[in-house]
Amino acid sequence: MTYNPDPHSDAPPAGDEALVDTGAGLLANAVPDVNPLEKLDVAVAQAAAPFYRSDAMKLIGWASDISDQPPMRAVCGLAIAGGLLAGRPAAVRAGTRALLAHSVATWAKNLVKHRVDRTRPRAFLKSGRYTWAPGDHDEKMMNSFPSGHTAGAVAVARAFARDLPGTAAPGYALAALVSAAQVPRCMHYPSDIAAGAAVGWAAEWASSRLFDRLLPLAPGPVARALGA
Repeated sequence: MTYNPDPHSDAPPAGDEALVDTGAGLLANAVPDVNPLEKLDVAVAQAAAPFYRSDAMKLIGWASDISDQPPMRAVCGLAIAGGLLAGRPAAVRAGTRALLAHSVATWAKNLVKHRVDRTRPRAFLKSGRYTWAPGDHDEKMMNSFPSGHTAGAVAVARAFARDLPGTAAPGYALAALVSAAQVPRCMHYPSDIAAGAAVGWAAEWASSRLFDRLLPLAPGPVARALGA
């Protein structure tokens, strides 16, 4: 579904000072074919609009970027290196499994993003222009669906929990916080978060099945490092 109050305008979203406070309300109430899920999404985005530029949200946004691709891969690499140095095969396994899971989750969410255009809440609330439809835009502000931060965080948390059960509670809690933070930051709608979590969970499940099948085939030094 596409909503554009000026379909002939190619102007980019306005600056923060031009935030459209009524944009979500217009979409939810004035467009007859909008579905209930989108009504809920844009209502939440509208409620979050007054807060996303606050110092607290900036700090939360900075902290939540730990689930971006480079930091997540760094966490996996540190687990592998630490496990090798400490002689802890479970940590090496966890880091390797998590790196594979994160790679699959990243591939999967990119596959969806390159086939679906959805205006991020921040861009919609600035401009009043909204799209959620098949498409292949590369612009960040048109790639809201699904949440990549959520997909990566869920995949890594689940992968670590398999080999290091003690990380399950803090890992899932961190994934939940990172995911939830994307809504008040106006970077994602609730349905983006739900879809990202599903992508991350499915990616970890599939990659772990592959990992466990390949583990017995690892060459001697690798098998010893992984405790296979």
